Amino acid sequence: MGKLSNRNRMLIILVIDICIIWVAISISYLFRFNSQIPPFYESQMLVFALTTTVICGSSLAFFRMYKRMWQYASIGEIIELAKAIILGLVLSYATTYILSGERVPLSITSRTLELMLLLMGGSRFLWRLIRVNRTKKKELANHVLVVGAGDCGALIAKEIMTSNSFTGNRIIGFIDDDLHKRNMQVYGLPVLGNRLQIERLVQQYQVHDIIIAMPSAKRANISDIINICKLTGAKVKIIPSINDFIKGRLAVKTLRNVEVEDLLGREPVMTDLEGIANYVSEKVVLVTGAGGSIGSELCRQIATFNPSALLLLGHGENSIYTIEMELRTKFPTLQLETIIADIQDRSRLDEVFRRFKPQVVFHAAAHKHVPLMERNPTEALKNNVFGTKNVADCADKYKVERFVMISSDKAVNPSSIMGATKRIAEMYIQSINTVSETQYVAVRFGNVLGSRGSVIPRFKEQIAAGGPVTVTHPDMVRYFMTIPEAVQLVIQAGSFAKGGEIFVLDMGKPVKILDLAQDLIRLSGYEPYADIDINFSGMREGEKLFEELLTTEEAVSSTQHERIYIGKPSQINRAELELQFKRIEKVISEDQASIKDVIEHLVPFYSHVS
Repeated sequence: MGKLSNRNRMLIILVIDICIIWVAISISYLFRFNSQIPPFYESQMLVFALTTTVICGSSLAFFRMYKRMWQYASIGEIIELAKAIILGLVLSYATTYILSGERVPLSITSRTLELMLLLMGGSRFLWRLIRVNRTKKKELANHVLVVGAGDCGALIAKEIMTSNSFTGNRIIGFIDDDLHKRNMQVYGLPVLGNRLQIERLVQQYQVHDIIIAMPSAKRANISDIINICKLTGAKVKIIPSINDFIKGRLAVKTLRNVEVEDLLGREPVMTDLEGIANYVSEKVVLVTGAGGSIGSELCRQIATFNPSALLLLGHGENSIYTIEMELRTKFPTLQLETIIADIQDRSRLDEVFRRFKPQVVFHAAAHKHVPLMERNPTEALKNNVFGTKNVADCADKYKVERFVMISSDKAVNPSSIMGATKRIAEMYIQSINTVSETQYVAVRFGNVLGSRGSVIPRFKEQIAAGGPVTVTHPDMVRYFMTIPEAVQLVIQAGSFAKGGEIFVLDMGKPVKILDLAQDLIRLSGYEPYADIDINFSGMREGEKLFEELLTTEEAVSSTQHERIYIGKPSQINRAELELQFKRIEKVISEDQASIKDVIEHLVPFYSHVS
């Protein structure tokens, strides 16, 4: 049977309502007069029925009773229906008195009201019941388990049960750790147990999808539940955020797949907005590497603090164009300047600083891929060392107030060219800070999830291709944080700068790369080694099994932010550093062994195999 159009559905309900009006009035008169209606009251009954049909029908239409989808009806719709019937019947009673000259007996009026409320409300409830039963009788492909039997879980369950878009899904019940909800029901669905029962219930009911509906729960709590769910083989989805729930944007269509970020269990960053605004707002801010993963996120977040101008400097025109278009859409009143330049070009940088006179610089431009830089050490030195020197020197020359460099945990006891060049860059800005009016700082952190060329996008590509997923070593571990989290902390760290510090971000617990690969496979709905294989390719040049955040000579002290620490500044001889830079310039075009020898002399903890 095909679906009824809205117009036909409305006409059917209208005809049913008219029949109910006539039936209700007829029964009321028959009861009043013991089935023997006097001739006068027969004519009155006819007038009362006709006026009630017109007036009550108009009242129902006024209250939009024929514009509602009754399969989704709730208490609110029933209350509106009662208002429409009562108003219509009161007006019909008055009109009948005017037309017939006699009042309709109150016993007839009250019984008519009771019958109309009962029959009209009942007919709509029956309509909803038929639709729900028809849905349940369809072949149900997917069993769904909802984690969280609170307001959010109830909303999600209601939409799945009533929406035509989800007729192939049936909720088998809820999971909730609250003991008071145990064995209770929500919309007729049972609360089946706590999180410890998830695995058993998935097997018992052959659950296909698990929906985590706990918007106010702590991230660590969510992470624990995801870790349980990922072992079941069911697909796991999660509501977007508590903000969507509060603002009423919550719907099944807004559910998203669980990502690796959810497994980290890290709480949102709390930022000192006033402290940040004091050094960014109404300032000319330059971001180098503005088209990259970190640089573009820096631009997004800085834009919210209303700088007087935001300068986007990058070498790749496509990436700069992309972030420019995004920012112009989101911040139409923000003054943006896009600058295509290479930080290795000192004269071009000098021109940029002279023209725009930036007051705050975030230096994110760098070569970061470890194996690539291992094979191209000259380019790593040109960009990461001399490029940083060019930007830092211009910042000093044009009296920039604050210079924040993005560094890496790979700069600590580096085993790679990339890490060594980042360490040299740190050393240079610490040395120039001693002779400059500009406050120079570096912010050091580990891997960010989802950045270009990082392991997560690569794993996702391999899973999408059917595998295998390639892991370098089964024991390799790394620190991870999300891009927005890292950038928030970078900007916050900049507000603490007094000059010369290396800020270290709290990266949480290190993550085993093998576990990360297995989690991604499971979250994609597959089983590691059964559906998607994992191969070990061996460690690449310059890689370490684990990364550190501090050198052995660095101590750490806390800041006013719980996730930001200050590494003790190293004592750097500026004259000696300048001499070593000249040595690097001389050997930069020579063989790799010579370059690595100079780097090893400059960075004591760096070592290489000739």
